[in-house]
Amino acid sequence: MSTKDWLEKDYYKVLGVSKDAKPEEIKKAFRKLARENHPDQHPGDDAAERRFKDVSEANSVLSDPKKRAEYDEQRSLFGSGFRFPGGGGGRPGGAPGPSMEDLFRNATAGDQNISDLFGGLFGNTTSRRSTRQPRRGTDIEGEVTIDFTQAVEGATVSMQTVSDAACASCRGTGARAGTVPKVCPSCQGSGMKEARSSSGFSIAEPCPDCRGRGLVVDDPCPDCLGSGRARSTATMQVRIPAGVTDGQRIRVKGKGGAGENGGAPGDLYVLVQVSPHRLFGRKGDNLTLTAPVAFAEAALGADIEVPTLNGPRVRLRVPAGTPNGRTFRVRGKGVRKGNGEHGDLLVTVEVQVPSSLTGEASQALRAYADAAGPSDPRALLFRG
Repeated sequence: MSTKDWLEKDYYKVLGVSKDAKPEEIKKAFRKLARENHPDQHPGDDAAERRFKDVSEANSVLSDPKKRAEYDEQRSLFGSGFRFPGGGGGRPGGAPGPSMEDLFRNATAGDQNISDLFGGLFGNTTSRRSTRQPRRGTDIEGEVTIDFTQAVEGATVSMQTVSDAACASCRGTGARAGTVPKVCPSCQGSGMKEARSSSGFSIAEPCPDCRGRGLVVDDPCPDCLGSGRARSTATMQVRIPAGVTDGQRIRVKGKGGAGENGGAPGDLYVLVQVSPHRLFGRKGDNLTLTAPVAFAEAALGADIEVPTLNGPRVRLRVPAGTPNGRTFRVRGKGVRKGNGEHGDLLVTVEVQVPSSLTGEASQALRAYADAAGPSDPRALLFRG
């Protein structure tokens, strides 16, 4: 993601949150907007695709504490109204102009440093080379929903991603097929030109003829309007590891946007949502289950059977006098951990009180009450 994006785009406005929004607010806003604008929900809708990309880009910055701090610092330093010289510097047809990295890269090529960007202001007039450095591709983000069992055991899912890539028509040159860009004659390919300010200092600014790119295109590609970049939609298989939790972000290295000038591709970040199970819950690496037991089973004790997740039933010993809400542990029937071991299954018993009794059952229960003798289970409530 370019520094130009950080300076010109208000990611807080894109997500509709305040600048002091908490991480939970940012996560909630992104999920809502991502669902509303996902390409799968709006096939063929370019505007929805653009909105989906914008909210994904904003979330990738604001959900990362380090990136967010850098973003806030740069916007505070340069101001949210920063624009490149020359009214924004777009390419022909309104396509995106050069990134801040492009401008700095030309100024830092070879053995030079960033002070060269300011020319004679620091007394450094070393000429800049036109070497174009590799540029890493952008990180992209997607979202998948899996069921509870897939989250526990792991799964391979199919998902669609949208990112920027080299234009297929011009292969990233920005020039119409059959033609090639040429080195800008004004800046000799450096992308920068020296200009004298009103105070008499000599400063460097983006070349107005090539808009900082170092190359000029006489006959722009009609598909990308000379930018050399185009939107790319791809469907890929993503492996979700066993034990993933709801809301977890998984990094898939090298599956993001394509790099430029031989640069490495970006990464794909997958936001995982897990659907609940009708029986089982989860506490860390342990699975949870509520098992009903009859009143007589809890009072007299019993051996009961309980299910496991996608496995055989197991027998559980309920001791006599077991109270409602007691939890028993079944070893090794939980979530698989990173070291290959498994968590446990935590079974909580729920004593079922009959809603109606036959005459014989009522008589037997009264006989039990008489035999047990008087007792007041609420006596402790009234002690001082």
